[in-house]
Amino acid sequence: MPVMPPVCNFGWPAPGFSLPGTDDRTYTYADIAGPKGTLVMFICNHCPYVLAVIDRIIRDARDLQRLGIGVAAISANDAESYPQDSFENMRKMAAEKAFPFPYLYDEGQGVARAYDAACTPDFFGFDASGGLQYRGRLDASRREAGPADLRRDLYEAMRQVAETGHGPREQIPSMGCSIKWKAA
Repeated sequence: MPVMPPVCNFGWPAPGFSLPGTDDRTYTYADIAGPKGTLVMFICNHCPYVLAVIDRIIRDARDLQRLGIGVAAISANDAESYPQDSFENMRKMAAEKAFPFPYLYDEGQGVARAYDAACTPDFFGFDASGGLQYRGRLDASRREAGPADLRRDLYEAMRQVAETGHGPREQIPSMGCSIKWKAA
């Protein structure tokens, strides 16, 4: 059943983190922050919503990086219940797809909880000072990629953040699979 995150809480401060990346480095929020803003994405390896648009995510990440937006992706799914989302499989996906951004592993799920991540994909777009300006969708794709000429909602919103420091007032939430939380 698809899950949709809540609407953007403008100005909400980005929670800090320190997470291992698939490139054997540890990253903090400060390490990935860009001079014009930062995009933190919660994705995973097995979600059909992510897999349908992963090439568009990569395209938009590259284009946003050229605008001065820092980008990172985090996987927080319970890899014991969902082995496709293991750190080793994350490494494989990052290499196969040549991710232009760090792919980080939130094994303890504390970062996903701090962000109140709801689904994969879930996009958090912050301004240069770390205030939330976008929590919307990539584009109008759902479980399957939509037409190639869809409006690039995430890219356009983050371009606006890079240029003005403010995200669009009207945002359409992302939709995807729920975060796979560990049993309590």
